[in-house]
Amino acid sequence: MALLTAVALIVFVIESQIPIPVPVPGVKLGLANAVTLFALFYSGGKERGKNSLTVVNIFMILVCRIVLGALLTGRIVALIYSFSGGLLSFAVQAAMKQFISNKQIWACSAVSSVFHNIGQIIAAILVTGTPSIAAYLPVLIISGVITGILTGLVAQFCVMRINL
Repeated sequence: MALLTAVALIVFVIESQIPIPVPVPGVKLGLANAVTLFALFYSGGKERGKNSLTVVNIFMILVCRIVLGALLTGRIVALIYSFSGGLLSFAVQAAMKQFISNKQIWACSAVSSVFHNIGQIIAAILVTGTPSIAAYLPVLIISGVITGILTGLVAQFCVMRINL
């Protein structure tokens, strides 16, 4: 768990330094989510033995990455948005894992990225009291699907490679 948290945190901090040429707040690559997806889909169950990660363990990796990422990047205010998007996204990932194979991780990532953006927009509306923020949602969904597919492909490649 500690190793996966550290990898996700390193990816998150590096990604936070990459400028995104889109004028809509909240658009980002979401590369750290590849670690969460990897952990979720690589963790087996009975066939992996006693050391397999549970959904609760993977959830804790996500929570640690969100909290430590906010502290390390100095974006404490963004914690609310990261939590709301991350929690909703993780719930979708955990639910979809029951129905898809390791060859469809990219699809799970794309769908969960849409829910991540929805969670962030809901949080933004509640925090600011400005429902017009929802106007950003179409751009966030389009960018989320594109980056979600790429992030999902990274996680899928890693899972498939290790399962060889």
